Amino acid sequence: MKLGYHLGYWSSGPPPGAAEAVATAEELGFETVWTAESYGSDALTPLAWWGAATTRIKLGTGLIQMAARTPTAVGMSAQTMDHLSGGRFVLGLGVSGPQVVEGWYGQPYARPLARTREYIEIVRRVVAREEPVTFDGDFYQLPLQGGTGLGKPLKSTVHPLRRDIPIYLGAEGPKNVALAAEICEGWIPLFFSPASDGFYRAALEEGFARPGARCKPEDFDVAASVPVIVHDDVEQAAALIKPSLALYIGGMGAKQVNFHRDVFARMGYADVADKVQDLYLEGRKEEAVAAIPTSLVEDTSLIGPPEKIREELARWEETVVTTLLLRGDAAALRRIAAVLS
Repeated sequence: MKLGYHLGYWSSGPPPGAAEAVATAEELGFETVWTAESYGSDALTPLAWWGAATTRIKLGTGLIQMAARTPTAVGMSAQTMDHLSGGRFVLGLGVSGPQVVEGWYGQPYARPLARTREYIEIVRRVVAREEPVTFDGDFYQLPLQGGTGLGKPLKSTVHPLRRDIPIYLGAEGPKNVALAAEICEGWIPLFFSPASDGFYRAALEEGFARPGARCKPEDFDVAASVPVIVHDDVEQAAALIKPSLALYIGGMGAKQVNFHRDVFARMGYADVADKVQDLYLEGRKEEAVAAIPTSLVEDTSLIGPPEKIREELARWEETVVTTLLLRGDAAALRRIAAVLS
């Protein structure tokens, strides 16, 4: 199983020690380093800034929100990053949810799967640079229909370093996971659990079986962000993760549409997820954190003494996950890598 490093998105400012952590990840032989965006820091700028000091590690966006940029703009960014990194760029894309798409970006959210399919097709055409880009879809038209009439099919002025940049899709629901297997080179799950492996394996197999699927299962990368905390006390380790889980289950989505909450419900924690969500939305955040059982943390994380982590890692190695994305500072990455090696 490969290792990657996930910087995530910023909270109130740049994460301290990020440059050192990225350098450490490359030194330790990690396969990839990833950035993210929500409604604060963007994914591309930190990746270029800190990635400029690297020479080997692949640079991925985990992930770019599609509502933030037109597909041609993302194609331009992908070409640019690929040239600057010497062919090390990995494009991770995601839909996000209606709260962010409509509330922050002011874009429509309806029919996200169909929109994703069109978006990725346009990005691929921009990067391939085989002909001027035209597209007549339900969501995107190039040139624009009903405008001035002066729109002209264009081809990128930049010649591609690679005509086919790998694209990963962030997805949580089964239909979106199947779409990732059909049209992408990788899938970025959130809150993956070995207990849910059968559910996701079936969704991936459905996508792989579709006509024209891009990858065979053995060539497809599943890069899961998995909290790993080496600590002699399991409860104290779990306490470091519970606030983040409460935020996602309770506050990262509307009451009626929260895809993160749904992940834990499918995992068998529906009652817990509903309680956490109710408490969080009522502003009782500490109670929401306290309502998360340690078993839920252990289902989606690797925590505890080294021997416990090594023993539980065997379960992860039997799943569809092919890359573990780790978090933490440089010292934490060294400590975790020593345990996982």
